[in-house]
Amino acid sequence: MLYYLFEYLNSHGIHVPGMGMFKFISFRAGMAVLLSLLIALVFGKKIINYLRNKQMGELVRDLGLEGQKQKEGTPTMGGLIIILATLIPVLLFTRILNVYIVLLIVSVLWMGAIGFIDDYLKKIKKNKDGLSGKFKVIGQVGLGLIVGVTMYFHPDITVKRKYADAKEVNRNNVEANFMPTEKSTVSTVPFVKNNEFDYSGILFWMTPEKAHEWAWIVFIPIVIFIVTAVSNGANISDGIDGLAAGTSVVILLTLSFFAYLSGNIIFADYLNIMFLPNMGETTIFALALVGAVIGFFWYNTYPAQVFMGDTGSLMLGGVIAVLAIILRKELLIPVLCGIFLIENLSVVLQVGVFKYRKRKYGLEYAQNNRLFKMSPLHHHYQKEGYHESKIVNRMIIIGVMFAIICLITLKVR
Repeated sequence: MLYYLFEYLNSHGIHVPGMGMFKFISFRAGMAVLLSLLIALVFGKKIINYLRNKQMGELVRDLGLEGQKQKEGTPTMGGLIIILATLIPVLLFTRILNVYIVLLIVSVLWMGAIGFIDDYLKKIKKNKDGLSGKFKVIGQVGLGLIVGVTMYFHPDITVKRKYADAKEVNRNNVEANFMPTEKSTVSTVPFVKNNEFDYSGILFWMTPEKAHEWAWIVFIPIVIFIVTAVSNGANISDGIDGLAAGTSVVILLTLSFFAYLSGNIIFADYLNIMFLPNMGETTIFALALVGAVIGFFWYNTYPAQVFMGDTGSLMLGGVIAVLAIILRKELLIPVLCGIFLIENLSVVLQVGVFKYRKRKYGLEYAQNNRLFKMSPLHHHYQKEGYHESKIVNRMIIIGVMFAIICLITLKVR
């Protein structure tokens, strides 16, 4: 909103000292991250006290983990802190009519609402199972459908790709190195020299024109799968103090860097990557979310004063997925969200191996010979005797390594 105020005043010849800074994405992004951090820190405590007074404490199942029962009664639904601290700076500092910003705000509210309903049913209605799994999946599929349809059909979502033989001659005319703006389902393939992949290529039996026309048949289901998978991955990772929040900060910082580079034609030209018009604004959104999650992390580190609940974890996973998709970096998700993937795989492997051993050797053998002592993986290390803080810190370090690998893909092809 402040950007539009600056434009209005400027168009009427009114010059307020300092208002000119609002035309720079870097300035607005810096202000957004500072404000979101302050909101989370200042109002976070008040929200925690409110949740405690409303008896929104966590009901902890006894899994035999050290220090587990002491967490009973810790307020949950802390994802509300993240949502509040993100949306206020986004509304203030972004061009909120930008299609990407609208899509991201919808993602926050949509997934936040699904998580809130789940937490509400558990805590207020005393339904220990919360929202049925199928309804969660329906909600995730719904968001994936919204994102996929918008990405494919909205006229403002376009790309500009560099000519194969383009060479920079004049920094003030780098746009000459790029092809005309086009609608495309093209994405980025990491570690490949010609690192662009068009989903229409999957329809290889069609003519190129027909394949582009019908690419939505492939593209939209893939978007739905990605949103559902990453959202569930973040949800599963939210099992010990600070794990989901800490790893999400690393992921979001990486995506905000990609957003800034992809939305700046000079950097896109230098790095030989796709230029995504109107993408720069998402840098502000991503950094506002970073500030909000760091502010929440202040209260979520061991021993946690608040848990994010599904209100936060489902929302974070969904927004990370949407950010990666609109940045055309969804094929980097297995690396960038490596911690989420590992946590997810540990559950799948645990169940799969247990069923196999039960069928082949019997129930008693399967129960006594599990692949992990407990899944998800962070609980396995707790059973091994590692302290929560050590597990979280080491997983964040691994997450940083994954993020560096993703950044290296900008040059290593």
